[in-house]
Amino acid sequence: METFEVLIYPYNPQDMPPTARGPAVRSATVRPTGEEGATGHPRYAGDGVQADIDPTTGTVEAITVDGAELEDGWSARVADA
Repeated sequence: METFEVLIYPYNPQDMPPTARGPAVRSATVRPTGEEGATGHPRYAGDGVQADIDPTTGTVEAITVDGAELEDGWSARVADA
Protein backbone atom coordinates (compact mmCIF):
# COMPACT_ATOMS: atom_id res chain seq x y z
CA MET A 1 0.00 0.00 0.00
CA GLU A 2 1.64 3.22 -1.18
CA THR A 3 1.42 6.28 1.06
CA PHE A 4 2.44 9.84 0.31
CA GLU A 5 3.39 12.83 2.43
CA VAL A 6 1.53 15.89 1.12
CA LEU A 7 3.03 19.30 1.89
CA ILE A 8 0.86 22.44 1.97
CA TYR A 9 2.49 25.77 1.13
CA PRO A 10 1.11 29.27 1.73
CA TYR A 11 0.31 31.87 -0.89
CA ASN A 12 2.99 32.22 -3.55
CA PRO A 13 2.80 35.17 -5.96
CA GLN A 14 3.12 34.10 -9.59
CA ASP A 15 6.49 35.80 -10.05
CA MET A 16 8.07 34.26 -6.93
CA PRO A 17 10.24 31.21 -7.64
CA PRO A 18 9.07 28.03 -5.88
CA THR A 19 12.32 27.84 -3.90
CA ALA A 20 11.45 31.17 -2.24
CA ARG A 21 8.08 30.04 -0.90
CA GLY A 22 9.48 28.96 2.46
CA PRO A 23 8.68 25.86 4.47
CA ALA A 24 5.43 23.94 4.29
CA VAL A 25 2.86 25.12 6.82
CA ARG A 26 1.22 21.71 7.10
CA SER A 27 1.91 18.14 6.12
CA ALA A 28 -0.25 15.04 6.00
CA THR A 29 0.42 11.37 5.43
CA VAL A 30 -2.24 10.10 3.05
CA ARG A 31 -3.16 6.54 2.14
CA PRO A 32 -5.18 5.14 -0.77
CA THR A 33 -8.96 5.03 -0.20
CA GLY A 34 -9.64 2.61 -3.05
CA GLU A 35 -11.76 5.26 -4.77
CA GLU A 36 -11.13 7.23 -7.94
CA GLY A 37 -11.29 11.01 -7.58
CA ALA A 38 -13.03 13.50 -9.87
CA THR A 39 -9.74 13.95 -11.75
CA GLY A 40 -9.60 10.27 -12.67
CA HIS A 41 -6.63 9.65 -10.37
CA PRO A 42 -6.67 7.56 -7.19
CA ARG A 43 -7.97 9.28 -4.06
CA TYR A 44 -5.81 9.36 -0.93
CA ALA A 45 -6.84 10.51 2.55
CA GLY A 46 -5.36 11.07 5.99
CA ASP A 47 -4.76 13.71 8.65
CA GLY A 48 -7.70 15.85 7.45
CA VAL A 49 -6.51 15.88 3.83
CA GLN A 50 -8.16 14.27 0.80
CA ALA A 51 -6.20 14.39 -2.42
CA ASP A 52 -6.31 12.99 -5.93
CA ILE A 53 -2.71 12.08 -6.68
CA ASP A 54 -1.16 10.79 -9.87
CA PRO A 55 0.95 7.96 -8.41
CA THR A 56 3.19 7.85 -11.49
CA THR A 57 4.35 11.47 -11.27
CA GLY A 58 3.53 12.26 -7.63
CA THR A 59 1.47 15.27 -8.73
CA VAL A 60 -1.39 16.48 -6.52
CA GLU A 61 -4.25 16.92 -8.99
CA ALA A 62 -6.95 17.98 -6.50
CA ILE A 63 -7.01 18.53 -2.74
CA THR A 64 -9.19 19.51 0.20
CA VAL A 65 -7.86 20.28 3.66
CA ASP A 66 -10.25 19.87 6.59
CA GLY A 67 -13.10 19.72 4.04
CA ALA A 68 -12.21 22.98 2.24
CA GLU A 69 -10.34 23.77 -0.96
CA LEU A 70 -7.04 25.60 -0.69
CA GLU A 71 -7.20 29.37 -0.98
CA ASP A 72 -6.07 30.90 -4.29
CA GLY A 73 -2.30 30.98 -4.54
CA TRP A 74 -1.76 28.19 -2.00
CA SER A 75 -0.24 24.96 -3.28
CA ALA A 76 0.25 21.33 -2.38
CA ARG A 77 2.83 18.86 -3.51
CA VAL A 78 4.04 15.39 -2.66
CA ALA A 79 7.28 15.38 -0.67
CA ASP A 80 10.27 14.33 -2.76
CA ALA A 81 8.21 14.23 -5.97
